[in-house]
Amino acid sequence: MDKLNTHINQAEITARSADWLMRAGLRPTRQRVALATLLIGDGQNRHVTAESLYAATCESGEKVSLATVYNTLRAFCEAGLMQEVMVDGSKSYFDTRVDDHPHFFWEDEGRLTDAPGDQLEIVNLPKPPEGTRISKVDVVLRLRRA
Repeated sequence: MDKLNTHINQAEITARSADWLMRAGLRPTRQRVALATLLIGDGQNRHVTAESLYAATCESGEKVSLATVYNTLRAFCEAGLMQEVMVDGSKSYFDTRVDDHPHFFWEDEGRLTDAPGDQLEIVNLPKPPEGTRISKVDVVLRLRRA
């Protein structure tokens, strides 16, 4: 019975993942569905790096190259399914939560988590140069254990 329930649950998760892709106008290829399942299959938000998602993919037994993971994450971002959060010039995290919200970056662990947005107040922003507009404000609070 447990195997049947697991199979049914997996089928529901796979269907949810495929629907997530199709609603964004993306074709649900086998590799996209496999990655989407790891990202949103349990309904929880995730902050992943391409490398951590690739490792999870390998652990699941799915055959996907690291380049495919990068390309797929970029496609998910372009489709509005995820957002990229730059922590520094060399490290990107990909967030399944797409609304505007701040983040904590735990420097000692190399981990990104959501920060409470209701405690953040941005009073003034500098005026953008002529002919430009501010498209987004990213807030990443870097933490280090005391």
